[in-house]
Amino acid sequence: MTPPDYSPAADFPDPRVKANIPAAGAVLWRYAPDGAIEIALVHRPKYDDWSLPKGKVDPGESLVMTTVREVAEETGIHSRLGRYLGHVTYPVTGHRKLKRVDYWAAQILDGDFESNSEVDVLQWHRIDGLMDALSYPMDRHIVRNFLRLPPDTATMLLVRHAKAGRRDRFAGADEDRPLEKAGRAQARDLVPNLLAFGPTEIHSAPPVRCVQTVTPIAEKLGLDIELEPQLSETGYAAAPDTARKRIRDLAAEREIPVICSQGKVIPDLLEWWAAKDGVTLPPARNRKGSVWVLSVQQGRLVAADHLDRALNPTDIRR
Repeated sequence: MTPPDYSPAADFPDPRVKANIPAAGAVLWRYAPDGAIEIALVHRPKYDDWSLPKGKVDPGESLVMTTVREVAEETGIHSRLGRYLGHVTYPVTGHRKLKRVDYWAAQILDGDFESNSEVDVLQWHRIDGLMDALSYPMDRHIVRNFLRLPPDTATMLLVRHAKAGRRDRFAGADEDRPLEKAGRAQARDLVPNLLAFGPTEIHSAPPVRCVQTVTPIAEKLGLDIELEPQLSETGYAAAPDTARKRIRDLAAEREIPVICSQGKVIPDLLEWWAAKDGVTLPPARNRKGSVWVLSVQQGRLVAADHLDRALNPTDIRR
């Protein structure tokens, strides 16, 4: 069986055709009572298929936001995102259009399925037999990506502070330089995207622009911001080993921390951590307002996914 807008050329799309129909979805998973992993498949009566929950991006949404919304709309389940699982692309039959669907791992939080206009049945499948139950090879590819690592990785969200204007145009101490108007908008836009990953703690380097970047998410969650002097540019330059130990200590706590730091800290810190644990980082410019979604298993970095300043994923090459 193939998707209604899939053609055999999907495996070799015309390179001249840019993906212009963005969509997003998830491998929605839970623990069974005996501890086994179960994955949700949805049945769409319109197409009589079994697939992963997904849907098109609404205007103004990031792909992260689309994933959470579509999972909730199709399944009735609220979820928490984890690792980015890659994307699939395929042409829309009869049109010079290419659909791209990006996927995340998503752990169930709460909610119950109710039949709706798009999905009439939800089934939970254990790994045995799951591939046979899926209608499309593209979904099997995404599930295989999911199964490459344990599902219950700990998540850490490492944010570069938002735009704060030029240093030479601020009269005060650089530590006191605040966000500019565009930076304040970036900080607000971060909120729904960070919420998708279920953060439970907020940390920040002491500079005002860092603290202001995570103030909206802290206020939304009713959490205090814990200052991290080691993760400022001055603190990192003075004692990089101390900063590296601190980031690993935070990852080991099994909380889901948001940590805001600076442009001369994040690249070096991640290069060190990735080299230590054998992870290949995706290409990323680490622009202001961008986010690294780090996945940790038993203290070891196992995946690093980057959301650019539009809060969409940078393609992963591990």
